Amino acid sequence: MNHERDFVTAITKKSEDASRWYIDVIKRAELADYSSMKGMMVIRPYGYEIWELIQGQLDRMFKETGHRNAYFPLFIPESFLQKEAEHVEGFAPEVAWVTIGGGEPLEERWAVRPTSEAIICSMYAKWVKSWRDLPLLYNQWANVVRWEKVTRPFLRTTEFLWQEGHTVHATEQEAEEETLRMLDVYRRFAEEYMAIPVLAGQKSESEKFAGAVRTYAIEALMPDGKALQAGTSHFLGQNFAKAFGVRFESQAQTLEYAWQTSWGVSTRLVGALIMTHGDDSGLILPPRLAPIQTVIVPISAGNWQETILPKAVELRDQLRAAGIRVHLDDDDTNTPGWKYAEYEMRGVPVRLEIGPKDIQKGSVVLVNRLNRQKTFVPWGELVPRLTALLEEIQAELFARAVKARAENTTQVGTLDELVAVLEEKRGLVRTGWCGRPECEKPAKERAAATIRIIQGPACPELPKCHCCGGESRRTVLIAKSY
Repeated sequence: MNHERDFVTAITKKSEDASRWYIDVIKRAELADYSSMKGMMVIRPYGYEIWELIQGQLDRMFKETGHRNAYFPLFIPESFLQKEAEHVEGFAPEVAWVTIGGGEPLEERWAVRPTSEAIICSMYAKWVKSWRDLPLLYNQWANVVRWEKVTRPFLRTTEFLWQEGHTVHATEQEAEEETLRMLDVYRRFAEEYMAIPVLAGQKSESEKFAGAVRTYAIEALMPDGKALQAGTSHFLGQNFAKAFGVRFESQAQTLEYAWQTSWGVSTRLVGALIMTHGDDSGLILPPRLAPIQTVIVPISAGNWQETILPKAVELRDQLRAAGIRVHLDDDDTNTPGWKYAEYEMRGVPVRLEIGPKDIQKGSVVLVNRLNRQKTFVPWGELVPRLTALLEEIQAELFARAVKARAENTTQVGTLDELVAVLEEKRGLVRTGWCGRPECEKPAKERAAATIRIIQGPACPELPKCHCCGGESRRTVLIAKSY
């Protein structure tokens, strides 16, 4: 069997069918697989390693901003969910319920957490007594369940992994500042580590989180022209504090309700990485989040295990000592050509080749995954040259994504223009909006598109609402989404 040919041709070309390509890549790169339960995926080691790198960097960023990790129960009593009316109404269609425990009917149904505001606020009501207890800056890494009708690996699954931050503050200003601070943490992470440009802004009332006063989000544009909500940060105001009795004695010795926030990202970010950067050959991972930043492929010619492999091992150890995530593929059951195709498909940013001629010259060959360009590097210069190349690839991926978003963002003035763009081209549509809910609906009804973010106040070049033609009060970005 020609493994190399099977490996490459098993993936649908992204340029021909991006949706099929996405599933093919996930399966062939062994990122995830379907479980026997509808809508629930199994994250395989390579996919989970990407998630661990995402998790690790975000966790560092959270702790740099003063947050601490905790863990709260998976199950939430029904009475807790019902305390905040808008919240329970918003999540009711997605909740999975436990009604029997230990063979006995439960006195009260338990929800499998769709999100944790209710259970966490019940604890905050016990812990917060004085202004001296504030702020509480907590985060948890957990799984949640939302009973989705249509699922897609990483992007929308019944069970998924995420982090959810939940903070408590003494004043409205502090809570609002926290909401925007964490939104900016997400923006920086997406752009600096994922190499994905995002647009940050407020959601409309119809798109906000159930129970929040205001919701902010980062939105990324995927190559198929759809927008992906990559992270959200919610200013909860005092809604949950009043529902659960989260009160404290202020410095003025008055009893006050606390102000709260919540914010989160999920394994959806892995899906964003796959879609944004991959090509017809498979994955392309940004170096900062690649489980393998470089793979060493020794050329198996002659007595290579005695002449080439020892040097390959030495170089591997040298790169590891420099903090580079490196893998040496010394498996002699597959040809070098098969390995080249495999690691390209897996998105490894740089391939390092070393053969008999390289041993004679005292050099190696570095192959850039983006353009397959080869660079010949002396052994003594390997660490700085490889480090620089990894940074170049990181920057180039971001630049490509910025360019693609610019090319697929269109400014329109009317609803008919908006519908035409989304039918013919997709992408982001920038337009004016009067701010009335009834002027949101036609875009959804006619183009299956929604306001992704409110980009800012009305701008001079878009003076009228795209729907009613009245005075524009907001500039918005509208798109189809996942």
